[in-house]
Amino acid sequence: MSSRPLSIIVGVTGGIAAYKAIHVVRLLTLQGHEVTVVPTRAALEFVGRPTFEAVSHRPVRVDLFDNVDRVQHVSLGKAADLVVVVPATANTIAKIAAGIADNLLTTTLLTATAPIVIAPAMHTEMWRNAATQHNVSTLRSRGITIIEPDDGQLTGDDSGPGRLPEPERIVSEALALIPGSESRDLDGRRILVTAGGTHEALDPVRYIGNNSSGKQGIAFAVAAAARGAHVTLVAANVDGPVPGGVEIVSVVTAEELANEVLTRSRGCDAVVMAAAVADYRPVEKSARKLKKDVIGDGLTVKLVKNRDVLASLVLEKSVAGPIIGFAAETADGDELLALGREKMARKKCDFLVINAVGDSIGFGEQTNSVVVIDRAGEVVAEAAGTKRDVADRVLDLIV
Repeated sequence: MSSRPLSIIVGVTGGIAAYKAIHVVRLLTLQGHEVTVVPTRAALEFVGRPTFEAVSHRPVRVDLFDNVDRVQHVSLGKAADLVVVVPATANTIAKIAAGIADNLLTTTLLTATAPIVIAPAMHTEMWRNAATQHNVSTLRSRGITIIEPDDGQLTGDDSGPGRLPEPERIVSEALALIPGSESRDLDGRRILVTAGGTHEALDPVRYIGNNSSGKQGIAFAVAAAARGAHVTLVAANVDGPVPGGVEIVSVVTAEELANEVLTRSRGCDAVVMAAAVADYRPVEKSARKLKKDVIGDGLTVKLVKNRDVLASLVLEKSVAGPIIGFAAETADGDELLALGREKMARKKCDFLVINAVGDSIGFGEQTNSVVVIDRAGEVVAEAAGTKRDVADRVLDLIV
């Protein structure tokens, strides 16, 4: 929580995700901040004025012509320490990018000198539309923070990028822009995080890979940066947007990841090895696409073991602080914990994060559930919730 109450404007626009803005307002209010809700008229079609006033304990501001004597379309923006628009529709994003001020919210945004955070929510086709992406790029170029939408279930049967992130993530990332507003317990520390899954090529178009999306590793990078760390993210074929304010190093194969990690981790205060690294790679990569009419009915691929990046990192002893490994297992309960302890005995890292994976759990999901053990195999933490929640709980161990 901030050392002083902040004056925060929460703008709400007319999307179905407006109901999540209620929880954003509540979270900010519970932390002691003074929250003024400025909804568009379309937003009030989804959530009524009394609801926002009840959770914020303050009058809702809607009309340009209310409180004219106080020139509120200017005074609101000038007095704010932070402005958060949640959800932000494609229409409102376009207005902000074009500098249109046709309602109290867009006028307030033009007068605000405080950090502005925009959390878009819309159908996938609207989010991916070239016009929306251009507008988002324009806002970023002006210093406005965009919290990328999640990939998940949308209204109706739709699923894809465009889902509003959970309120906890929005609040955490927004408050992180205000010095002293949230814990900076990793301030100045250097942390390296790996994310995603490596690809081992069979030929120029095919590879051996895994189902890791990189979302948990990205969540670690976002959480560590929000807590003040200088973060390097070694990203292997990640699925989705990578965070701003983080140094990104893109890799494809396990060998490329190993080289980057072993070089860049020297002197780091912590390393979080969240990537799913291939254990084996093909001995040979065909220079041309393998053709089934040439190969015939069967194909035998000889594999060779890749370097064990986590074990190598532990043996090198060049990391100044803890090394956190991951164990993704197709098991649960006591068996899951036993497999994790067996891996810890081999790797000898400082902490091991153990989680179950399968067809519909773990990889690619928005949430996670983990158990963390120390070098002795003792359970030192458990975490469940969004992947950002899990990341913050594990980062507490570093502190």
